[in-house]
Amino acid sequence: MRILIACDHGAFDLKRKIVEHLAQNPENEIINLGVDGAESVDYPDYAQSLCRALLAGEGERGILLCGTGLGMSMAANRFNGIRGALCHDEYTARLSRQHNNANVLVLGARSTGEAVALGIVDTWMQTDFEGARHQRRLDKIENKG
Repeated sequence: MRILIACDHGAFDLKRKIVEHLAQNPENEIINLGVDGAESVDYPDYAQSLCRALLAGEGERGILLCGTGLGMSMAANRFNGIRGALCHDEYTARLSRQHNNANVLVLGARSTGEAVALGIVDTWMQTDFEGARHQRRLDKIENKG
């Protein structure tokens, strides 16, 4: 699977660990859209870059990280067709895929420990959308129903 990933300066260390973790699966192709250091940047720039690339078909799913996940979540969900889910545990990660077909996972590096974050990523990556009644609801979000 082609996975886009981006973060701001508050999450570059956790992003690096997630990239290393995802790279252990040879079926994953990880596209790193930055940043790779602690120099202050504006998170909306990285959310926009990832969302535009995802909507253009350059990846199948995206992962965004910032200090709390709140800013990235808000910025990502401004794009039609992006369903960004800020997840704090494996339960919300699983339901974000099963019920909401989230195509962007958002994590807060300062509010989520590394082990928990990796569990969230694994659950989110391994969970499929259930469709059926949930598709009707997604259509309403996208103003199609």
